[in-house]
Amino acid sequence: MSTTRYDVIGIGNAIVDVLSHSDDDFLVRQKMPKGSMSLIDENRAEAIYNAMGPVIECSGGSAANTIVGVAMLGGKAAFIGKVKDDELGETFARDIRASGVAFSTPMAKEGPATARSFILVTPDGQRTMNTYLGAAQDLTPDDISVDEVRSAQVLYLEGYLWDPKRAKEAFVKAAGIAHDNDRTVALTLSDAFCVDRYRKEFLELIRNKTVDLVFANEAELKSLYESSDFDSAVAALRKDASIAVVTRSEKGAMVITREHTDTVPAFPVERVVDTTGAGDLFAAGFLYGFAKDLPHVNSLRLGALCAAEIISHIGARPARKLRDLANENGLL
Repeated sequence: MSTTRYDVIGIGNAIVDVLSHSDDDFLVRQKMPKGSMSLIDENRAEAIYNAMGPVIECSGGSAANTIVGVAMLGGKAAFIGKVKDDELGETFARDIRASGVAFSTPMAKEGPATARSFILVTPDGQRTMNTYLGAAQDLTPDDISVDEVRSAQVLYLEGYLWDPKRAKEAFVKAAGIAHDNDRTVALTLSDAFCVDRYRKEFLELIRNKTVDLVFANEAELKSLYESSDFDSAVAALRKDASIAVVTRSEKGAMVITREHTDTVPAFPVERVVDTTGAGDLFAAGFLYGFAKDLPHVNSLRLGALCAAEIISHIGARPARKLRDLANENGLL
């Protein structure tokens, strides 16, 4: 087995987030299902941008948010994702590297522009996303760094990137490299709508052990097993997955293995401002603990703390130093 250089390496959509406060009426006028993630084309992206109020722009993407969280906890982290050699691509690369994450994926010289996600946050903290994937979808197996993947303790794959054929091939290539070096492969299901599209393929990845560790929220889990009963879906997941983490918003979270189930409550917050990135940062906390061989319940608590931090303010990147926060709460 090769030497471990990283705790976690993530593969996902490299996206610049464009965030704005909104109300329910705006979502209705724009025909946006509240709380959903919709894929849009470049024309629709321009129309939404022109209709939005004041915005905040920052680098994002689900797996990228998770990997930045791992780095902020003190972990050694790397990210693989595709941007174009344009202004937003430079912004993404500069921001993620400034967060302490290794990022060396070659930029595309031609083709679609760097991806961007329009995130509308309503007063109740719900986020509705409309995403133009652009260059992010052009990730190929050639972009997978064998050296980086084999030197990471955990490979973390983003379900959102399961759409393009070449990206799927990149995932499978990376998973093979990881397993050849006795590493753990993790997958986040990303979104219930994503699971609806790829239920059979996600189940196959889990059942054939391409994926060792699964992250899902309650809606994604029910979608995966086409069940309205949470306990039945958990029982099915226990049979299929080596290990799984299920988040349940205010009900807390659980880790499931063949033999055990550990649960933790949600970490208390004064007010939910924006749920953008809550699942991403929960995964960051758990993955950091997992890579450091902490007990599963301790990793769950770290995840709950990171999620609580992220929902207390707007944006999908932490406003506080996560390692300091974890130390203050006796978790590190």
